[in-house]
Amino acid sequence: MKTIYRIAKTELNTMFYSPVAWVVLVIFSIQSSWKFFDSIERFEKGQKIGQHMNNLSQIVFSGFSGLYTEMQNYLYLYVPLLTMGLISREINSGSIKLLLSSPINIKDIVLGKFLAIASYCLLFMSILGLLGVAAYFSIDNVDISFILSGLIGLYLLVCTYAAIGLFMSCLTSYQVVAAISTLVVLAGLNFIGKLWQGVDYVKDVTYFLSISGRANSMIEGLIVSKDVLYFILVSTLFIGLSIYKLQTGRDAQTTSKRVLKYTGLIAVILSLGYITSTAPLTFYKDMTRTKDKTLTKASQEIVKKIDGPITITTYVNLLDINYYMAMPYSQNQDIASFDKYSRFLPRIKMDYVYYYDTSTNVALYAQNPGLNDKQLAEKMIETQNLKLKKLYSPAEISKIIDLKAEQNRVVRTIEYNGKKTFLRMFDDLFKVPFEKEISASLKRLITTPSKIVFATGNMERSIDKNGDKNYKTGFNEITFRNSLINQGFDVASVDINAQNIPQDADIFIIADPKTELSQGAIDRINKYIEQGKNLMFLAEPETNSALATIAAKLGVSFTKQALVQESEINSPDYLVTEFSKAIDTSFIKLKKGQFPIPLLGTSGVKTNPDSGFKVTTLLQTNNQKVWEAPTGINSVSEDLKKQTSSSSVPLVVALTRNINGKSQKIIVAGDADFMGNAELSRNGSGTFQFVTDVFSWFSDYKFPIDTTRPENTDNRITVNANQVFISKMIFIGLFPLLIILSGAFILIRRNRR
Repeated sequence: MKTIYRIAKTELNTMFYSPVAWVVLVIFSIQSSWKFFDSIERFEKGQKIGQHMNNLSQIVFSGFSGLYTEMQNYLYLYVPLLTMGLISREINSGSIKLLLSSPINIKDIVLGKFLAIASYCLLFMSILGLLGVAAYFSIDNVDISFILSGLIGLYLLVCTYAAIGLFMSCLTSYQVVAAISTLVVLAGLNFIGKLWQGVDYVKDVTYFLSISGRANSMIEGLIVSKDVLYFILVSTLFIGLSIYKLQTGRDAQTTSKRVLKYTGLIAVILSLGYITSTAPLTFYKDMTRTKDKTLTKASQEIVKKIDGPITITTYVNLLDINYYMAMPYSQNQDIASFDKYSRFLPRIKMDYVYYYDTSTNVALYAQNPGLNDKQLAEKMIETQNLKLKKLYSPAEISKIIDLKAEQNRVVRTIEYNGKKTFLRMFDDLFKVPFEKEISASLKRLITTPSKIVFATGNMERSIDKNGDKNYKTGFNEITFRNSLINQGFDVASVDINAQNIPQDADIFIIADPKTELSQGAIDRINKYIEQGKNLMFLAEPETNSALATIAAKLGVSFTKQALVQESEINSPDYLVTEFSKAIDTSFIKLKKGQFPIPLLGTSGVKTNPDSGFKVTTLLQTNNQKVWEAPTGINSVSEDLKKQTSSSSVPLVVALTRNINGKSQKIIVAGDADFMGNAELSRNGSGTFQFVTDVFSWFSDYKFPIDTTRPENTDNRITVNANQVFISKMIFIGLFPLLIILSGAFILIRRNRR
């Protein structure tokens, strides 16, 4: 070890007797400081004008344009300048012969050189560490452990770069060639992860070898053992190759022996890398304060109840618009998207099934007129150069699984313990399911899903149709991630005039029937209510008489006409609602956000205190006056104002009682439109959150899965503009100047000697 330290010290002295080391340090210092204080300055200005700040630690240091992310993109440019002369300088000057003929072990020479460059790289981390200290004084409650995680990741990355540069320096006597070769190898390691991703077994090797994005997890606050071991193993590989290369100059070895040594080293490293990257041998340390990179408590409780293998099968229709997300060349990335779960469920198995069938990809058919599905699939295979083991035809795939209800979209099934459920892709910016959707699917496998059944037969709202007043968006739209069918609920409908309400129904919904209910329908509903099951009862001012019989049984009634309210900007039937102040949060949890919940064309709800139900008003009109009036009026007339007015009128109420040993929950609303497609799609409205909260209450909070996390506390810049300017001048001006003066002093002193 003493020899290694001595060589490292000598090499460090040599590096700092060269202006290159000083120039690189100055550039790195200016570049990183400029980026950091530019972000702080921008957020300080935003804070002044009232912009909301949140999670500043992660935004400033990671993310799309964070400090660590930016500097990671430049590190590969600096390292070749530092490593290009480690060995090539010795070869060029001839001193390598003295080293090789000396009693010093070649291993000590290589390790000493590597230790020197690794020590120099600590200066990079020291500069970033100083910026972390600056962040401590600039950001309120800055996440220190998160900052340290990024430093660890960047240091491992730059040391791996250094090991590669060391080996390339062993191959040539020209320093410029060594630097360029290092850049080429680094570019290759960044690109290799995209090679042969359609070839089984080979794709796993090339994906493992790729250095691209390896430090991203640590930059984002999650230390993963397979990434740490990757850097260690790759560094070991190139250090070992450097030792073997120099040994060929000292020892006479046959070509076969050399090839065997190199091949053996590479094989051992690749084997260790593959083994240590498997899910059972991967370990994690979440360094974020709020554990953002770990499953939430609710999701962890779900996976703890799963004991056994899980199979996730992705069915990929080549004609679907999302086909590319699960192609063979994307499989490794797709599997990595489940890392949060494989951390807790290492026995997840991922399968992929490819087929073709008629899809909803309108553009594909428009661009290829006259081609049938089979011809389109063949064209896709040819143009995409796909090599699939098996491509199922429509007839073949239908024997395996019926995907017609899924519109033949790219979809997954999750299987566990003999049960199966769907996990879908969505038509939004992100496409893939998030934790909320994945956990909901997993929970469906270990518990009975909550089933929502809608009444039909009397022209009620439809869960299968689009249109403003229907209910497809919120309940049965498979392409919309927040639709309840994608959040753990089962959704069905039943003709209440001809069929009994299913026994497994957890929530029965009667939404604005346009015609009178038959006696059979009334009897079925009464029987359902008497069983103590949950009900949602939605009326409209024009049609609420159709529900009068059922309403009377529940002890509720509706105002005879719609409620209207005077407004300068809205139509009279646009009611500005508010949550009742009497809501007990232990009774029902409602997220009272900043957005209003408007109701258009609604009746008021009247309740009978002697009905046997506990009545809780959820939504009511605000304190402004409201009147009863026919629907469709354009303004509140003076004559109407002379009539009796009210305020704080209940619009949505909850009825509860204990019956048959359980709690019965009933929601009554004087407006059926508030759950319609139009209202749930309205921008700047809190309606969707309210509807979600209500059904969460109905399901006893089983679904949807609550994946909310603790609020971040690093949400305020604690320095003013003058302090930012002074700090900027110190880090961008004074600090680099001190480095320059130190370098000049050492270089001038050396020249004088």
